Amino acid sequence: MKLDQSSLKVKVPFFSHSITNDDKKSISRALDSNLLTDGPILRQFEQKFAEFTDATHAVGTSNATSALYLALRSVGIREGDEVIIPNITFVATANAVLQTGAKPILADVDYETMNISHSEIIKKINKKTRAIIPVHLAGKSCDMETILKIAKRFRLKIIEDCAHAIGTKYKNKHVGTFGDVGCFSFYPTKNMTTIEGGMAITNSEKIAEYIRVARNHGINRNLMQRYSKKKPWEYDVKEVGYNFRLDEIRSALGLSQLKRIDHINKQRRQIYEFYNRHLRKISGIALPSDSNIETNSHHLYIIKITESCKISRDEMYEGLLKHGIQTTIHYKPLNHFTVLKKESSKSSFPNSEILYKQCLSLPFYPGISKTQLEYVIKTLHKLT
Repeated sequence: MKLDQSSLKVKVPFFSHSITNDDKKSISRALDSNLLTDGPILRQFEQKFAEFTDATHAVGTSNATSALYLALRSVGIREGDEVIIPNITFVATANAVLQTGAKPILADVDYETMNISHSEIIKKINKKTRAIIPVHLAGKSCDMETILKIAKRFRLKIIEDCAHAIGTKYKNKHVGTFGDVGCFSFYPTKNMTTIEGGMAITNSEKIAEYIRVARNHGINRNLMQRYSKKKPWEYDVKEVGYNFRLDEIRSALGLSQLKRIDHINKQRRQIYEFYNRHLRKISGIALPSDSNIETNSHHLYIIKITESCKISRDEMYEGLLKHGIQTTIHYKPLNHFTVLKKESSKSSFPNSEILYKQCLSLPFYPGISKTQLEYVIKTLHKLT
């Protein structure tokens, strides 16, 4: 029997955004500006984000999907090419590839880390392969050292999907700076938010300039330049562009949130450790893996309901929901979606399928109270 969620009282929501009074003041000040888009606040946000990630360039976009799309275009991905992506990721990773006319090639993931499997990457490479998109799922970095070796060996481009990974480092280097481009998301559920918004970082001036121009209809002069020098209509469009700009309002919110991202991630680490201390002794529940060579942004807390647990993952989900605790799954494997099912029908994804049956993401955000955390833990003990 399926539960009617509308009739249940939510005691612990799955997520809750954090908008402070300082954030609201920053937005208010931006609204008083003459330029509400493509202006100086965006440039300041880009500069500060580049400094935070230790990248040479950062370019704001309307969302992470548009950042991924422009990143792929910037390295020459086009119709007929193939791009290897993990089978467990949000569908936006695949959509960005499809939008270029290229074909996303799904690779199974490692069971422990849930990140793309190196051996599976190699199996999927052929003459049409042009790039790899490693996704740093849940804030845990991929093994970029191995992926870089594979890319060098087969002369492939790397676009890092860092949607979950603001603050994640691999061997003391921020993710997104290993490949050709790194793409970040500022969606409301992320560690920091601009409501909607994204950022592409790169150490290539050529790539950065392409993304800057392409996000603004292909126009070679931005709005400030057009109204400060020459006539405003004197600009050129050399190739197709898009309306993928990040406006001043969202940039102001991003700047405000970026100031406290280290504190936000510290809070997430504390909640992560609290869960670990109180859940490690529950039989049948496997906790997320960690590594000494990375700094994890702890975007999600994903447990695995293994075969030794007395109830299934779906039963756990429903049991928690009955107690007013919202959970979800990250993610439904891409090969289950109609748009990708036909192309992936000849491949097998054993780890993805096991994880899809076992994984459950618990409520996890800085605003969650100790009382709520204890209630989640108590309920998990009760159900198992």
